[in-house]
Amino acid sequence: MEHALDLARKGVGLASPNPTVGCVIVKDGAILGEGYHQYALKDHAEIVGLKQAGDRARGATLYVTLEPCNHTGRTGPCTEAIIAAGISRVVAAMEDPNPRTSGTGFGRLRQAGVELQSGLLEAEAQNLNEAFSHWITTRKPFVTLKSALTLDGQLALPKPRKGKQPEWITSEESRAEVHRMRHASDALLTGIGTILADNPLLSERSGLPRRRRLLRVVLDTRLRLSPKSRIVETCDDDLLVFTAALLKTPKARKLQNAGVELIEVKRSRTGLDLSAVLKDLGRRDILSVLLEAGPHLNAAALSAGLANKLVLFYAPKIAGDASVPFLTPGASAMPPMRVSTTRRFGPDVAIEAYPRKSSL
Repeated sequence: MEHALDLARKGVGLASPNPTVGCVIVKDGAILGEGYHQYALKDHAEIVGLKQAGDRARGATLYVTLEPCNHTGRTGPCTEAIIAAGISRVVAAMEDPNPRTSGTGFGRLRQAGVELQSGLLEAEAQNLNEAFSHWITTRKPFVTLKSALTLDGQLALPKPRKGKQPEWITSEESRAEVHRMRHASDALLTGIGTILADNPLLSERSGLPRRRRLLRVVLDTRLRLSPKSRIVETCDDDLLVFTAALLKTPKARKLQNAGVELIEVKRSRTGLDLSAVLKDLGRRDILSVLLEAGPHLNAAALSAGLANKLVLFYAPKIAGDASVPFLTPGASAMPPMRVSTTRRFGPDVAIEAYPRKSSL
């Protein structure tokens, strides 16, 4: 099952909007077939493995990270292919989180006399597909709030003296991990404040393969985004801007002519209606969103219960200047957190935490 999970991880960036799934077929201590799902190639992981195993699959054990499907969609049901191949035993890590199909794959296999075991390395499998599980049950993307901070909780170091280059807060190792996080996400979300302050590209430079472009999303209440910004100049059907401003203006038309998609959203007490933004992204089959923003948007997402996970990279540096805090001062209704893991990236420490309760 550990090998099946490693195979499933190869589908990160390639399987969405389907779950990432790995499969290994074993008999007499030998691997007969293995595979992982890639959305563009259609075949589910089980089918890839069964095609490799061929007639040798009869009497074998099939290890799979997710309950085999029992319905016809883009492909036929994997359960029927498993039964037809003569697999005698199936070991699955977790049930299908889709409430419309959960358990039906296991039921069909049991009905056909296939020995079944479920729950092996379940926590690892659930973590791998946490975004899919959230999206399939809520139709909203799973939001990971990521920030790089100094030890005194600042998102930026003091501005350098004239003629000197700005200093990164975190190390090269941390920044490489952030690009891997971007690779694993369907969309990157930020606020106009970050665009105006840093003029970033918001691109993904991990070098890893992905099926569809990382969607770059900007929340811009008053439509202050400049057509000359780097994110606009590099857009290629991958830039979405949510705004409360009128869309029939020369500025809006100029952005649209540059390839920017503008979506009108109602205002909320703290800015734009974040829940409406996430619903729109969910309708676009965006399963996972990486939120990289400033103190205002961080506070709005957390107080509204719309951040499903936090990943905070702490660098061993002191800003000594409280001008760019992690959250807007006075932010209220912050959820209690549960730390799940801590990891080292060079000299930095990354803390992964989940809200104990979420409104989603």
